[in-house]
Amino acid sequence: MNSKLKKILIKSKKEVFSEIVGNNSSKIKGEGYDFLELKEYEYGEDVKNIDWVISAKLQKPYVKVFHAQKELNVNIVPILNGSVFFGTDTFKQDLICEISTILAYSAIKQADTFSSFIANEQLSLCTKKSKKNFSVNKMAENILEYKSIGKKCNYKTIFNQLFSNIKRRSLIFLIGDFFDSSKVDLKLLSKKHEVIVIIIRDKFEENLSTLGNVQLRDLESGNEYKGVINKESINQYKQILKQNDRVLYEHLRKCNINFTKIYTNENPFSKLIRLMR
Repeated sequence: MNSKLKKILIKSKKEVFSEIVGNNSSKIKGEGYDFLELKEYEYGEDVKNIDWVISAKLQKPYVKVFHAQKELNVNIVPILNGSVFFGTDTFKQDLICEISTILAYSAIKQADTFSSFIANEQLSLCTKKSKKNFSVNKMAENILEYKSIGKKCNYKTIFNQLFSNIKRRSLIFLIGDFFDSSKVDLKLLSKKHEVIVIIIRDKFEENLSTLGNVQLRDLESGNEYKGVINKESINQYKQILKQNDRVLYEHLRKCNINFTKIYTNENPFSKLIRLMR
């Protein structure tokens, strides 16, 4: 085990297991003790959940809806395309590894099972369903050592394969930089599963300064660019990126998907805690 991987595992485990928190409430609805809401009765629903007092007052049958109390099926999906092999403080791929590790340890702490995948052009199983620390170690190692350079991202394939492969209603974490929001369509997946999106960025990507003459390489396609990056081209780039994020946020809100953005110079744990609460 290399030193970087060991540091990520020790740090993540310490943060998760030293944090005093109760069981996370899921947005998945089911029978349990954690009351969610009252709703008007629909044909076929369990009459045991009818609130007779409220129904008598409103002259209509109303039922109680609860948060699911059963064991969650957690799926961690890091999207490892070429653009994550970048970072000024920490590589985005390293941060994705740390976040995935925190989520896996959190699932174990809550006595939930977790599975992990690696996604880019296709969806590949990383670790099978487990509650073992060994699976966390294996997942972290696979993510950290994955050769992301040259890999492109196909959101349509990723989401379709998640929809087909995950049969049981689950909690799915999608972790990536999401630079091409026009191809992100989570309407179908979010109807079947509870989806949470974690956007990974480097501050430099959103706050470019004039670079002058440069030689750049696209880490997905391998194409190289030699030329001048001036103030005008930087402003154009920033406008495109803002529009990309505006479209992405709007789509996630329409799908009722929780999301957060974490930068490579930040400690992800506190943001993940706020996201899950």
